[in-house]
Amino acid sequence: MKLIFRYLGQYKKTVLLAVFIKLMASFCELALPYIFEHIVDNVVPSGDLFLVIVWGLGMFAAAIICRTLNVTANRRAVDNAHHISYDVRQALFRKTSNLTGSQFDAFGLPSLISRMTSDSYNVQSAVQQFQTLCVRAPMMLLGGVIVSLTMDVHLAMILVVMLPVLIAVILFVSSRGIPLYKTVQGKLDNIVRIMRENITGIRVVKALSKEEYEKRRFAVANEEMTRSDIKAATIMAIPSPLMQMCLNGGLTLVVLIGAGRVNDGLMKPGVILAFLTYFNMITMGVMGLSRIFMTMSKASASADRIDAVLQTDTTQSILSGEEALTPQGDEFIRFEHVDFSYGEDSGDAEGFHGESREKALSDISFAIRKGESLGIIGPTGCGKTTIINLLMHFYDATAGGIFVDGKDVRCYEKDELRRRFGAAFQNDMIFKDTLRENIDFGRGLSEAILRQAVRDAMAVEFVDSLAEGLDYEASIKGANLSGGQKQRILVARALAASPEILILDDASSALDYKTDAAMRKAIRQHHADSTLIMIAQRVSSVMNMDKILVLDNGNCIGYGTHEELLDACPAYRETYEIQMGAIAG
Repeated sequence: MKLIFRYLGQYKKTVLLAVFIKLMASFCELALPYIFEHIVDNVVPSGDLFLVIVWGLGMFAAAIICRTLNVTANRRAVDNAHHISYDVRQALFRKTSNLTGSQFDAFGLPSLISRMTSDSYNVQSAVQQFQTLCVRAPMMLLGGVIVSLTMDVHLAMILVVMLPVLIAVILFVSSRGIPLYKTVQGKLDNIVRIMRENITGIRVVKALSKEEYEKRRFAVANEEMTRSDIKAATIMAIPSPLMQMCLNGGLTLVVLIGAGRVNDGLMKPGVILAFLTYFNMITMGVMGLSRIFMTMSKASASADRIDAVLQTDTTQSILSGEEALTPQGDEFIRFEHVDFSYGEDSGDAEGFHGESREKALSDISFAIRKGESLGIIGPTGCGKTTIINLLMHFYDATAGGIFVDGKDVRCYEKDELRRRFGAAFQNDMIFKDTLRENIDFGRGLSEAILRQAVRDAMAVEFVDSLAEGLDYEASIKGANLSGGQKQRILVARALAASPEILILDDASSALDYKTDAAMRKAIRQHHADSTLIMIAQRVSSVMNMDKILVLDNGNCIGYGTHEELLDACPAYRETYEIQMGAIAG
């Protein structure tokens, strides 16, 4: 709940104004039965028609004012709630964008999505109710009791005796409800994960005729969430019938005792009529409190989940020169005895328990000079992309040192380091926008630079074949582009700013050999100053690199030129013979 009050404080003036207006509306609402009682017991018996009309018009005016104030307060509350929800989503998105790789892995994409959507909506609902129902319900409850005490102490004592019991029930149930709603949100994360996997991999699901399997998998997750939700809702629903039973019993006592007192001349008829109205207000106030605690239980669980992300320390410590490692050579990029295991530095993120993980990289060392090229090859899952993740400081190495331009990557400001790179990652994202914007990516590059990047990426032929050219709009994830077209757009994006370090992570796997070779030739000609790191499955894509790193299961099993590896690395030689033999065949 600290999150909610923190954001409420940022809109203190407008929130207090909405609360003040709601208070005035509640005062007017409390005055209506009192005016009615006065008309019934004093004005009507006087027989003065003028007074009856005046008091009647006064009561009507009070009702109009009450209605107007309520509508105004509600509108302001909704407006404030939407602004706060907007700020929460913005802060959550910014924080998510700055999470380290390990922190992102620990939270998980489905959980982050549900925090951004359903959790932020729960917070929005709580903020809105805080300004409306949280004001009106206590006012109706306390105000009704106070006014009732001034009208008839004997009847009011019926309410005074019941209220502590009802409030105790609400507090007890709410204390049980918050943990249950946290469980529900966790189950929702699982549903989001399964939905995302199915939407992303729908072609694979259909190709393998696994629709029924995936439906059953979703049904299991859906059932688990439904059971948790029903359990939480059942617990939170307990106060409502109990309160209704107590209040109905109290109302019956009010009618019986009140009728007796009117019959004995101890109380006027208008008082009992007004008292019944106040009793109804008090009933609505108690029911409102029940709703408040249910909403706040959900919101508290959601706010805690959101705050867990917002309070995560995403600042990667910048090492001083004395703290940083010193490279053993003067090469532009150098790895020295690097080890890495996924999960080992994600302790700040919710859900990570510090368990040891299998090494993704073990004792990796290599170096390349500025303007040179490095090819990285090896089977799937051998650690090729992990090297790039460490080089760009998405993760911290478990051991060893990583250096760029003679400086430990941990000594760079994040933006300072990453501005040096241009990257086309494996399975990278094509956004729902024009090809121009997908390549430019908000960098404000000139038309000439964009066209040159398109030519170097061998994309000019298919771009020019489109009626809209670079203004052709790609669908979500580039669904209206072929695999090869998407990869060429991604490579064009990486080339467009002429980066110091160009990374192509399996970025030509969907291209034919001729196009792949032509693209590599264009990159060598027009981006000779860029230090190139190319990850590939094809030997033909890396055989002309200055250096080649061969990985297997996170270990370096070969490093050198193509000719040196053919002589010294059996695994590389075997891969070369199989692939080149297949081409020749």
